[in-house]
This record gives sequence, C-alpha cells and structure tokens, in this order.
Amino acid sequence: MKKIVWILLAPVAAAVLLTSTGRRMFGQDDSQSAKQDMKAAGRNSKHAARDTGRATKRTSKKAVHKSAHAVHRASGKVENKTQTPP
Repeated sequence: MKKIVWILLAPVAAAVLLTSTGRRMFGQDDSQSAKQDMKAAGRNSKHAARDTGRATKRTSKKAVHKSAHAVHRASGKVENKTQTPP
C-alpha cells in the first residue's frame, strides 16, 4: 500500500518542486508576466482597432449605397413628373 502511494505521489511531488524552482532556475520572475501582460494588451488594442475600422468601413459603405439608391429612386420620380406628354 505504501509503495503504491509513493508511486502515485512521486511524480506529483516532482512536478510541484520543478514548477516552483523552475522559474528561478531559468531566470523567469514576475517581470516576465508584466511584460507579457503589456504585449497582450497591445495585441488586444490592435485587434480592437482593426475591428472598429472594419465596422466603420462596412457601415459607411452601406450608408453610401443606401443614399445612392435613394437618389436614383428620387431622380426617377422627378423624371416621370417632368416629362411632357407627346
């Protein structure tokens, strides 16, 4: 029974020890996470700006097409009213 417990707990204990000492051993500390946070914030800002630009482009294109259609329709109505009968 004790042998089974040691077989199961040994890898877990080794992983915990390596994880807690691994950062110090490889030179990683809390400044790495702050740097990574800044990189992530920059990427998120870039993606948000792209999404906003695409939405603005799509909305303005839609508005231009809709107003062009309205002008075309209105010009047809005016043309029908101003034609002289033969």
